[in-house]
Amino acid sequence: MSGMYVRRCYRQKNGKRHAYWALVESYRTARGPRQRVVAYLGELDEQGRVGVQQTVQPTSTSQAHLFQQPTSPEWVEVDMRGVRVERSRQLGGCWLGWMLLRQLGLPPLLDQLLPQGREEIGWSVMAQILVLGRLVDSSSELRLAEHTYEASALTELLGVPAEKVNDDRLYRTLDRLLPHKTTLEKHLQQRLGELFALDYDLLLYDVTSPYFEGEAAANPQAQRGYSRDHRPDCKQVNIAMVVSRDGLPLGYEVFAGNRSDVTTVEEIVAAMENKYGQANRIWVMDRGMVSADNVEFLQKGGRRYILGTPKSMLRKFEQQLLDESWKEVYAGLEVKLCPAPEGEEVFILCRSAQRRLKEQAIHARFEQRIEQKLEQMATSCRQRKQDPLLLAQRLGKLLGRNSRASGLFRVHIKTDARGGAHLEWSKREDWRDWARLSEGCYLLRSNVTAWNGEELWRAYMQLTQAEAAFRVHKSDLVLRPVWHHLEHRVQAHILICFLTYVLCKTLGQWCHGAGLGDEPRKIFTELEQIALVDVVLPTRTGIAIRKRCVSRPTEHQAILIQRLGLELPTSIEFADL
Repeated sequence: MSGMYVRRCYRQKNGKRHAYWALVESYRTARGPRQRVVAYLGELDEQGRVGVQQTVQPTSTSQAHLFQQPTSPEWVEVDMRGVRVERSRQLGGCWLGWMLLRQLGLPPLLDQLLPQGREEIGWSVMAQILVLGRLVDSSSELRLAEHTYEASALTELLGVPAEKVNDDRLYRTLDRLLPHKTTLEKHLQQRLGELFALDYDLLLYDVTSPYFEGEAAANPQAQRGYSRDHRPDCKQVNIAMVVSRDGLPLGYEVFAGNRSDVTTVEEIVAAMENKYGQANRIWVMDRGMVSADNVEFLQKGGRRYILGTPKSMLRKFEQQLLDESWKEVYAGLEVKLCPAPEGEEVFILCRSAQRRLKEQAIHARFEQRIEQKLEQMATSCRQRKQDPLLLAQRLGKLLGRNSRASGLFRVHIKTDARGGAHLEWSKREDWRDWARLSEGCYLLRSNVTAWNGEELWRAYMQLTQAEAAFRVHKSDLVLRPVWHHLEHRVQAHILICFLTYVLCKTLGQWCHGAGLGDEPRKIFTELEQIALVDVVLPTRTGIAIRKRCVSRPTEHQAILIQRLGLELPTSIEFADL
């Protein structure tokens, strides 16, 4: 239960300032999260100083001229007063995304799926623009057409003039790309498995719900439902995604916004099995997906699973909670394996010290809040006559708003001879005893009987990878709010975010393999600052030489490029695109 990230730092050595990266591990303890430095990634070695000559070569012969390196010096007389820089634009993020696209083999696949026709700009290139644009500046297609594309080096990398990129062409690209969703998912699943030797034995399933701006009246899937973004005032759709234990996605489906999570399980399982076969995989789902019908569906198909369970099921394991034979996973977390009477399933009791403290604080806060309000209501009953019906409504509202501790109180409303209401209440000590026993505890169930409790718990905790995938979609890639209103455009927008997320996870695998931690966004943010500029050099002959140059990476950027095994071009040949 730890994560790695890099932290920029400097050191003074022999009177010289040296740049380093610290590789930091964040890990859990009984007293909370802690960090420690596990390695320092220092200055470039001699090979790095010469120029990071490693692995990656341009895969498209049509773009090979962009990466020509100077072979010999060329001298010319220049008017120093006339030297100027024009059109500074972002290169690092575009170039890194461009490399990721080629690593995944997407350009040739898009060429095959969207062959060149009579259109002036190929749909496959426009699809790459949509994905790379979402990566470098997560915003609308209109902003991509009017600002992002021209302000970046995508023009040079993809060879499409800025004036040819407009919102209409981008929208039509969305329409062309959407029918190939399944083919893209299958290709990416196979390619990621080849690149990183992935194991798809554990399938993590979760659901999220991006909301719309506007009525979205033309989209039948846009409905009001349970909002995970706390926007019940807005319509939404549900996105169900399946990822591997490393957080790499296998696919997703879009459901109506008013569908409950539990009703999506059979459809998503059938969809994944139709694409990749049933095999011998283990499905991991949280308690929101669990119902008797879903458990029966998984069992009938011979599928293995690890599931969360409702809190109410803990009552059946009260005796096991009292027993002290727990196994410690790490400081503050214990598990206990409880075989089911039938022998086909096992239940895993889990007890977390940090979760217990949190639930104790919640119960105490709600108990105090209810008690204060009950005393105020009882006082008002003594001071003036109260309508019993209105008093009951106030009481129901109070207990409903503070449901986490409402079971602690036994409340009675009595009427006197005048028809006035009186409030009497007491606390149930049996409820408090059960709360103290069960605080910090939760229950899992599985039909994987060959694993021990710790292995099952660790597998279930991999669901955080699915939650992290949704955080990246919503925060970094700005999946929501959704501004499209047509159903097919909404689904195409989600597809572009999905493809961009695969680029992010591929970069994460690169970083992990290079010893740069588990935070690819940090690496991307650092490298995207590398710029491409046009340098204008007026000569004695009156001819102005224009040279496209790449800004020199900082010491920290150069270390990252070397660790990733990439080769950053020093200049790009000027061409009239």
